[in-house]
Amino acid sequence: MSRNTQILLLLALFALLASIPYLVPGTGFLILIAFIPLLAAEDIAFRTGMKRFWLWYFAAFAVWNVATTFWVCNATVGGGIFAVVANALRMTAVFALFRWSRKHLRGILPYLFLAALWVAFERFDLTWAKISWPWLLLGNAFARTTDWIQWYEFTGTLGGSLWAWAVNLSLFALLPLLTKEGREKVSARIRWSCTALALVLLFVPPVVSLCVMPAPGETAASDADSVNVLIAQPNINPYDKFGGMTQDLQVVELMSLFNKVPADSAYLLIGPETFVSGMYLNDLGMHPFYSTMSMFLDRRPQANLLVGATTHRFYESKRRPTVTAREIPQTGWYDTYNSALRWNAFSNTEVYHKSKLVVGVESMPYPKILRPVDDLLGGVMGRCLGQKEVSVMHYQEFDSTGVVTREVPFGCAICYESVYGEYCAEYIRKGARFLTVITNDSWWGDTPGYRQHLSYSSLRAIETRRWIARCANTGISAIIDPSGRIVSQTPWWESTFLCGKVGLNDTQTFFVRHGDWIGRICLFMAVLLLLTTFVRSILDRKPSRK
Repeated sequence: MSRNTQILLLLALFALLASIPYLVPGTGFLILIAFIPLLAAEDIAFRTGMKRFWLWYFAAFAVWNVATTFWVCNATVGGGIFAVVANALRMTAVFALFRWSRKHLRGILPYLFLAALWVAFERFDLTWAKISWPWLLLGNAFARTTDWIQWYEFTGTLGGSLWAWAVNLSLFALLPLLTKEGREKVSARIRWSCTALALVLLFVPPVVSLCVMPAPGETAASDADSVNVLIAQPNINPYDKFGGMTQDLQVVELMSLFNKVPADSAYLLIGPETFVSGMYLNDLGMHPFYSTMSMFLDRRPQANLLVGATTHRFYESKRRPTVTAREIPQTGWYDTYNSALRWNAFSNTEVYHKSKLVVGVESMPYPKILRPVDDLLGGVMGRCLGQKEVSVMHYQEFDSTGVVTREVPFGCAICYESVYGEYCAEYIRKGARFLTVITNDSWWGDTPGYRQHLSYSSLRAIETRRWIARCANTGISAIIDPSGRIVSQTPWWESTFLCGKVGLNDTQTFFVRHGDWIGRICLFMAVLLLLTTFVRSILDRKPSRK
């Protein structure tokens, strides 16, 4: 078999093993061996001096991205292609730096550099990147194998990414020992030590997970310490929603679902993301939906309503007030937000604006540079603004006179925000006792996208040990307990509702208190080894003195 054929088969095996955990429930363990074929292919190419191998890397990573996130193209073809290409290039850059380090570092240092650099780039995606796409974090591969990763409450999802690299690298190191020649090169003591280390890295985390997993009784939502929720899934086709179906008909569908519980019951009624559009923050009460739902809440004095809305802020100005503002001819300007509104019959409306915005569709990176270009193209890019800091909302209950008798803070992640672990942990630091997720995954169609998105909420539940009530326009809506287990859920593409209880929790996990410490350590290690490689490359170029 030729060298190129060997490499091609190894890269194909890598793409297959890396894709399955994101597509098939219960197969997260495959990510623990997925990179072994890729490392083997790299080793062959390195030893034989193969040039421009980064193109092979890129092809393998592109196949992985296409196989797992092709569904983005259902919402935006350009955005889907960009996500695949950009993410594959980022992964390629990591391996290109790894290959460069192999020329100047010896022993295990290049492999430590590879693991640290990969996790550091994942942290970059989660925290600093203007154009962020952290969908394929390696730690996300365990989102439907949650019994193995209950220790995410200590490490967060990047702990799973580091675990994946530790196991892949330790097993890869054992491959030479499978041959007689390889065994003869090392002592029996080293062989047994390497084998023991690989076994510890492979089996200890799942065992720890079983030890720290909350028992079902510990996570059960009691009547005394819980909030009743009704999650409405109106199942409105997104293309009808913003075109063929009137807002009045949509409201009728939503209210018919909310009417499933008695009018005198204390409930948090939850509607999906961007359910209503065209609301101006300057005067919410002027919008017909707000007036209709306020009258509905007047008849339900114990109910709280949480619903997503596309909102605007109007500026009466002759000049552009912000770099993102759009003009209303001869009237003024406006900015747009993807918002969540929470209100009831007695208190003021709370508004939360989505901060983690989808690039291109919702937000414009570097607006000072790109906004003039977008103006020339007719304003095709999204220009939503987000709030600068995370904030919580408050579920309230009242006595007969309207006095608050109970107030429970909660966090509301809007769609894409639920992919960001440290961001969601900030809701808990602000006092949230449970979490909600409102989303509209219907743009993707019946693809793996909405199932992946649902599973990532399980990771947030484990990291924060909070109950989560998830509302999706067309599904899947669900109630998730603090161990990441889906207690109840709705079917896909069906108008329905889900009633249940979400428990309350005041404690903060290690991850919530300390944030993404795994990512910070890996970033430090990556920078240190990068500098070491750079220095070594300079020294290697200097002629040796006789």
